[in-house]
Amino acid sequence: MSKPKHERSLPETEAQAVTKNIRVSPRKLNLAAGLIRGRKVGDAVATLTFSKRRIAQTVKKTLESAIANAENNHQLDVDQLVVSRVEVGRSQVMKRFHARGRGRSSRVEKWFSHLKIIVAEQPATAPAQQEAA
Repeated sequence: MSKPKHERSLPETEAQAVTKNIRVSPRKLNLAAGLIRGRKVGDAVATLTFSKRRIAQTVKKTLESAIANAENNHQLDVDQLVVSRVEVGRSQVMKRFHARGRGRSSRVEKWFSHLKIIVAEQPATAPAQQEAA
């Protein structure tokens, strides 16, 4: 006997991917996540591909996972997907020490982060409306 299936927390037009315990501080991860907020998924993947930030490749893998979840699990159209939300959260903190002069020490904190990317399908606008805008 298996566990009962829990209700889906997202609407039918959304899909998500979560990556936990990424070895980067939340502030740095949020800078990379800010590059893709509100963009179409094709533009977001291209932006992350050519970004110079080290963490951009991890964000790109999470985004590609969200796109694959939308396509395979929820039958959403990939061409209509938009990055609707990117959530960055704190995870654990490793506490280390750094030897200082005169027998003292100082604390070094090594932060970890969580990342959640939610993509949503937006309906296509009519071609006449695009030309008028």
